[in-house]
Amino acid sequence: MSLLSPAFDASGLRDYAHDWAVVDVETSGLVARRDRVLSLAVVILGPDGEQTDEFSTLLDPGCDPGPVHVHGLTAERLRGAPAFDQVAPRIAAMLRDRVLVAHNAQFDYDFLAHEFARAGTALPVARRLCTLALNRRVDPPTEDLRLGTLAAHYGVPQVRAHDALDDTRVLSSVLRASLHEAARLELPLPFVSCPPRQDPRFAPRTPKTPCAYRNPGRPEPGGPLVQGMKVAITGETLTPRAELERQAVEAGLNVVGSVSRHTSALVSNDASSGSGKARRALAEGVPVLDETTFVRLLGDVRPGTRHERTRNADAVIPSPTTPPATALVPPVQEPTVAASPLPGPAPSAPPTPPRTTDPAPQGRPLSGRRVLVLGGTHPDAVAARGRIVELGGAAAINLSASVTEVVLLEGGERDRRMKRITALAFPTHDAAWLDAPVITPLPRQGGGPAAPHVLPRGGVIDLPQPSGSSSAVPWTVTATWAQQTSCEIDVVAFVVDEEEQVCSDEDFVFYGAPENPGGTVRLHSDGPTEQTIGVDLAALPPSARKVVVAAAIDGSPTFGDVGAIHISSGPGPSAAPLAQATLDAATTERTLLLAELYRRGPLWRLRTVGQGYDQGLGALARGYGVDVSD
Repeated sequence: MSLLSPAFDASGLRDYAHDWAVVDVETSGLVARRDRVLSLAVVILGPDGEQTDEFSTLLDPGCDPGPVHVHGLTAERLRGAPAFDQVAPRIAAMLRDRVLVAHNAQFDYDFLAHEFARAGTALPVARRLCTLALNRRVDPPTEDLRLGTLAAHYGVPQVRAHDALDDTRVLSSVLRASLHEAARLELPLPFVSCPPRQDPRFAPRTPKTPCAYRNPGRPEPGGPLVQGMKVAITGETLTPRAELERQAVEAGLNVVGSVSRHTSALVSNDASSGSGKARRALAEGVPVLDETTFVRLLGDVRPGTRHERTRNADAVIPSPTTPPATALVPPVQEPTVAASPLPGPAPSAPPTPPRTTDPAPQGRPLSGRRVLVLGGTHPDAVAARGRIVELGGAAAINLSASVTEVVLLEGGERDRRMKRITALAFPTHDAAWLDAPVITPLPRQGGGPAAPHVLPRGGVIDLPQPSGSSSAVPWTVTATWAQQTSCEIDVVAFVVDEEEQVCSDEDFVFYGAPENPGGTVRLHSDGPTEQTIGVDLAALPPSARKVVVAAAIDGSPTFGDVGAIHISSGPGPSAAPLAQATLDAATTERTLLLAELYRRGPLWRLRTVGQGYDQGLGALARGYGVDVSD
């Protein structure tokens, strides 16, 4: 399929015509720093979409090939194949000066980057494009966004799934079709700039063993230490620091990197040193123990309470600072919860049919519909999107194939997207339509998924319990926003305990440390308007009570300038989302809590938050106990 199709506007072709290197890898596991590439294929496409070259090979990884039932590559079949460093020059020549394309591109990119690093060279890729992220923008009426599903939707035959060469050929055709749809809707492509993965900040760190005990608080004056107490160390020590920490961990204490109101004791031979930890301990009233006393107390640490033995720890602490949670599927009575330990101000062709064709429930006439609001002041747009959710609809913030109606507030007709909306005959209405919307029944669309649950701010939903092979699928929270020109937005995650504190600095996942050492929480950069946090809920330690997903602005604008943030959450990056929400009440805030995944008895739940703060990311991180330098 050539990109030179009548479906393209020739004047905008330059936005969709690039040199592409379409890639697929089969691997021995899911962790790039540990597992290896077993086979790979590269297909080269020119700016016109025509294929000009291809290459594929099996690789001998020198290790166990892993899940043979998935990829079919046994050790016997791989024996005698070249090692990666033998084919690295050929692959590098094909990738250089081209956009790397893959389905869930960060996975393939990370594996290739680590393989090139092992071969003693750098991956020569400056930009990548994820066809999964691209199709989330297009939003075709498919049950999910897996490669096989998209291939069937776009009419691409798939012969051998999990065969690198066949998958790459299929993906090449899916790319062409996806680019046609992006051009039809005039959607910007979600390119991702690729930093050098040999940068030290991407180097994996040895994970800290989570403390198995709950924090019992501070010791009584002259009293013993108890397993689970949080202990920080500052200044010079007679015993090497690493040895002192090892002894404390073996005794069952939780050695932390910073001091907060939850710290049980600070170990220091000079309490007046003026170090940051010493100053914070003084301000918070944290007891200070000299090294000699601490070592003596390590000889008689009293038993603590294990995390696994306390179900009541799953309860959440009431707080008057946030609105009550709204329970959905099944109904639950949820108390209000503290949104954050950080003090701060409270937040202020025709279109494709939708995925749900059932009659709308009475009082929810927009159920199953996706409505885009254009124009208006910030308060007016917030009110309009709130009304859409009240009527059972989903509030869109970007134009996609799933949009069913467009509401124009004052000035909306001047939005740059109106030319395309008019050309594609999307139904448009003025603001008064939301008072009593009159809608036209939508054609039945087969093959689409059930519409995700639309959650309000503070809404809660139970997550399905993993079973069988699904237990290894990470739960994802994806944040999407409108294209920005004056700032960048970073999505981050904090893995916190029952005191809303990280157990170690490594439980702060952000652009500089895109995964925690245990690999249970990962940041996926899917494009300039979309980032995803993936969480392996089944592998989180018992001490992890909650994963907080937040966003921060890198620049002077605020979230009031950025506008609405759309949240979607589901089992894995290519599955249909279970829930979605639009958070748009922010005004002057520069950090915004988006969602929480938290334990409730045997279940995990998702809560949308929408709590913002004027402080920057550093202040937010310190509030969760991360040791951040000024």
